[in-house]
Amino acid sequence: MTAAIHTGADGFLARYAALRDRLPGAQGVRDAAAESFRRNGLPGRRVEAWKYTDLRPVAVASFQEPLGLRANCDALLARVPALEGARLAFVDGRFRDDLSTPPIAARFTRFADRPVFGTLARPDREPMVALNTMLAEDGAIIDVPANTDGGLLHLVSLATATPGGAADFHPRHSIRLAPGARLTVLETSIGDGTYLHAPVTELHVAEAAALTHIRLQDESATAFHLATLYAEIAERGTYDSFALNLGARMARTEVHARLAGPGATTHLNGAQLLSGTQHADFTTVVRHDAPHGTSRQTVKNVLAGRSRGVFQGRIEVARHAQKTDGYQMSQSLLLSPDAEIDTKPELEIFADDVKCSHGATVGELDNDQLFYLRSRGIPDAEARSMLVRAFLAEALDAVTHEAARAVLESAVEGWWQRQAA
Repeated sequence: MTAAIHTGADGFLARYAALRDRLPGAQGVRDAAAESFRRNGLPGRRVEAWKYTDLRPVAVASFQEPLGLRANCDALLARVPALEGARLAFVDGRFRDDLSTPPIAARFTRFADRPVFGTLARPDREPMVALNTMLAEDGAIIDVPANTDGGLLHLVSLATATPGGAADFHPRHSIRLAPGARLTVLETSIGDGTYLHAPVTELHVAEAAALTHIRLQDESATAFHLATLYAEIAERGTYDSFALNLGARMARTEVHARLAGPGATTHLNGAQLLSGTQHADFTTVVRHDAPHGTSRQTVKNVLAGRSRGVFQGRIEVARHAQKTDGYQMSQSLLLSPDAEIDTKPELEIFADDVKCSHGATVGELDNDQLFYLRSRGIPDAEARSMLVRAFLAEALDAVTHEAARAVLESAVEGWWQRQAA
């Protein structure tokens, strides 16, 4: 039996109509999301938040439901970093217990078994969240008890090549830390073939809790990766994140972080390394909704070939969020005259006792520095590699977990070797 092939927004809606009665969770929530998606469709460039990212390649692509086979993932698993600790593996959006080692200090349940859509995501405002709410079938729900160190959790997404077409899957993840809890999550996304991976993740960090979230996106070169994350940080809580975008034909990481309690802190750092005709978009909205909050954003872009990078960062400071300290910076290195970067930092401040700043730089490799290295006998390719690595070092230094940083450094090294080949 061959799965039906769907194209564009109408195809996603037709899929939902066919699957509606067997999808887990409240049908009312899904129906409302479907109605929102029916009204708005996939976002276009006339929508300000999507001004620099054109989803027409997604709209015209033909997607089909994953066939659900227990595919042999040995080749993909060989590309997954080997780390000690818990691992939760999802293949084509569905949990695979045979490839997983559940955590000990944290509680794990499947979205398929406990379908809770959460309170942070807004399908009525975000079309990609509406699409996920319509079609989500599985995902990881993680709860860390109070004053517990959950250690390192490796959340792995594997995408297999679908015979005769391209699959799409929409995981729904949720991570909730109770007061005083700690957890480090390394999220890795890799795959083969053409597919759409569109996860939605909700993160709740309670009072004095700390969540470190590191994301490595190294999808197939013909894939689409459109991720949306919502984080709410309570009093004295910390959400420390880093995203490294290497793969996918088109990628977008969209983060909405709300500092809900006094003294809350968030770091939304990242790096995008692109080549060929890749397009990657890093969009963040940080809402300071309580006094004495601190936010930091540093995003580095290295663009080769005809690639295009986007950084949109917005800091919103509510009237009562006095003593806010907010900072964002985007720095881009263009390795080709055909590469392009679009940067749009924004501040919206209603409080009067704050310290907020933003900035952006765009440049190329310094010829004087190249000459200095070449004059000391260093080959051109190695000299360029040294300068690029130095440019990225500040961003990677923000990752303090040694094992996770080693994974990112290895991924960056692999990317550079592919460019030099």
